[in-house]
Amino acid sequence: MIIDAHQHFWDLKVFPQDWTTGPIRRSFLPKDLGPLLKNAGVDRSVFVQTKHERSENEWALGLDAPFVAGVVGWVDLTAKDVERQLLDFRRHPKAVGIRHVVQDEPDDDWVVRPDVLRGLRVLAKHGVPFDLLTYARQLKHAATLARKIPDLRMVVDHLSKPLIREGRLLPWIDELRAAAKFPNVYAKLSSLVTQAGEGWSVRELRPYVNAAIELFGPERLMFGSDWPVCLLAASYQEWIDALRELLAPLSKSERARIFGGTAKAFYRLKGI
Repeated sequence: MIIDAHQHFWDLKVFPQDWTTGPIRRSFLPKDLGPLLKNAGVDRSVFVQTKHERSENEWALGLDAPFVAGVVGWVDLTAKDVERQLLDFRRHPKAVGIRHVVQDEPDDDWVVRPDVLRGLRVLAKHGVPFDLLTYARQLKHAATLARKIPDLRMVVDHLSKPLIREGRLLPWIDELRAAAKFPNVYAKLSSLVTQAGEGWSVRELRPYVNAAIELFGPERLMFGSDWPVCLLAASYQEWIDALRELLAPLSKSERARIFGGTAKAFYRLKGI
């Protein structure tokens, strides 16, 4: 069972995406992804939010996409009624997690504000995991969150977008190491081709993937395509082929964890 733990849909007529550009400035729906998954040998996927709007939750949960095993939605973590919002979302069997686009907050320290920590503690109370989307400069907060809320399962999306294009490992790798020391922190091998940019090579990606494997191990790593954002640098097939090459030195069971087992356990996906 291969699970893509990070993909998106959007309909620009329903939810405008002003940040999109070039090949991704159009709508992307299940009918577009389904054939790509089949061709790549991927069985199921996890949809991840893009909008800070609860209406996107309902839209995503209502899509005709039988291959989607779970939906990572959004609630207002700073709201006084965050628990009510969360329970409303969780009524749907495919509701598996919450994300906030932390990287876009004007305050780099937004995610460790007291009101946000209160909301995250509500997630922990109900056993709902959190997708932490940060830029590399904000990765330091992952360890802080893990220490302050040890019952909150978190996954660092896109390895926190390391500066691959610049070939920089520091200070990113030190902050990733600090986060990985906490057993409640996981990471996604996703968006790396986008961070490398046009003309990327497997060789460029290898130090970052190897660092993640060393620090988290297969039990806390999961494959994600970040489709359709990945199309800025690679096709779906090109990215999964590259990751298969990068993970080739691992054992069959270790690869199986990264390509599906970890996502199934982390999101507690049902019926697969």
